[in-house]
Amino acid sequence: MSTQRPEGSRSRPTIATVAEAAGVSIATVSRVMSGSSKVKQELADRVHEAADQLAYRPSRAARGLALGSLRNIGVILPDLTNAYFFDVVNEMHRGAAENGYRMLVADSNGDPDEELNTALDLLGQVDGLMLLSSRIPTAGLKQLARREAPAVLVNRIELGVDLPMVVADNFSPMMQLCSHLAQLGHTRAVYLGGSEFAWQNRERWRAVQSAVGFGLQVTHVSADGTVEGAHAAVPEALEHDPTALICFNDLSAIGAISALRDAGLSVPEDISVTGFDDIVLARHIAPALTTVTSPKAQLGRRAWDLMRVMLDSDERPDSPEPLSAQVVLRHSTGPARILRG
Repeated sequence: MSTQRPEGSRSRPTIATVAEAAGVSIATVSRVMSGSSKVKQELADRVHEAADQLAYRPSRAARGLALGSLRNIGVILPDLTNAYFFDVVNEMHRGAAENGYRMLVADSNGDPDEELNTALDLLGQVDGLMLLSSRIPTAGLKQLARREAPAVLVNRIELGVDLPMVVADNFSPMMQLCSHLAQLGHTRAVYLGGSEFAWQNRERWRAVQSAVGFGLQVTHVSADGTVEGAHAAVPEALEHDPTALICFNDLSAIGAISALRDAGLSVPEDISVTGFDDIVLARHIAPALTTVTSPKAQLGRRAWDLMRVMLDSDERPDSPEPLSAQVVLRHSTGPARILRG
């Protein structure tokens, strides 16, 4: 299969160009790009390979003429019970409604394979996909990037994937949290992690690891970013005799505070606790949570703005710069107690 363009040709590749390069009919390319399952896998692979080589993107206008706009946008997120996602999705919904689109929301339960399968299933029902805090492996994201329906990655940066990405800065505010703890005299802490598949978890742990420069030694204890998961992980965390728990998110912090209370420990007198996201509950629990305010509504609006550009044209917009996030100091952090031993 040859995908070399004619010498001197700088014209944009067309469906006919892809069909010729793949050695198939134009109708076959059209079926593959629309997500049809009626094409043999070997032919579909040839079409996708040719499209990749030629940097071919199907025309949104052509799809609209052939299929008609569905006026649906698919949204896939890892945990519907996490209040963090409400503000993000709500702002997406506002933008979609203003432009005459409905949103179909699906929960992947944080499972990478389930998320990819859900995304592929939705392709025939939506005009575009929003992937929030996606756990899909890189190969799966590249597969989605080849499809006709546009997709936007929210809360994830993945190099080598041809999708627009919208994120908030996770590294800098986590470093600021660690600096805050160090200034309070903390030298030994535990990081209660989130999902191993989450880009945000990787970024936050990367920042925490850098806190050694502040004199803060941090041990990683696995959890899953939920209240119950963090609650169950606290006994292991306490084995390291920390004076602070740095939690992946606010839900983890809430679960940790509950477990510490069950163990007869006071926050922050015996141990400090930090969260991340600043969900509504974070300011109403006792003690109010030191955390990071994530720009949730701005993330949702930026994601929709990128989607709208792709729905209205054949353009693939550049990913904007990361949004800033601010540390909020409340009452769950205090001076370090004197360490034992």
